[in-house]
Amino acid sequence: MFTHVLLPTDGSAQSTAAVECGLRLAKALNARATVFNAQPEFHVFTVRAELLEDSREECVKHATAKADTCLGDARAVAKRLGFACDVEFVLSDQVYSAIIAAAQKHGCDLIVMASHGRRGMQALLLGSETHKVLTHGDIPVLVYPAAKQRVSFGPAAEAINP
Repeated sequence: MFTHVLLPTDGSAQSTAAVECGLRLAKALNARATVFNAQPEFHVFTVRAELLEDSREECVKHATAKADTCLGDARAVAKRLGFACDVEFVLSDQVYSAIIAAAQKHGCDLIVMASHGRRGMQALLLGSETHKVLTHGDIPVLVYPAAKQRVSFGPAAEAINP
């Protein structure tokens, strides 16, 4: 059914759980998997305090290090599962757009990503990359719910539930 799964990650616990779920699903479907991470681009003016003193080179260095950590964690999960995956990192201020572009670039036919479970004002202020991918993309998205929202679907779900 699905042949190539894109697994966006931001390195959070929820995102890592979604990556593991997606890797398990891809393995069960005998599909390929690409783990994806986007980090913010360098800006001369920024509201992010940690970027105020950085040069473009320092910003790229920090972004690359953060991406390496996120993608390294995903590689470790894939190795533990006995499954190979590709990884990709880009600099982008519009994460949802970068996710959709990566899925199209790699010919992915499914995106598996986390929901962080934000509600109310927090969701309004922080936004939801998952929601934006759902509303702006045309590729099916499997949303892995935040831990407190997880539900059990019985024995059939054990194949993909970590």
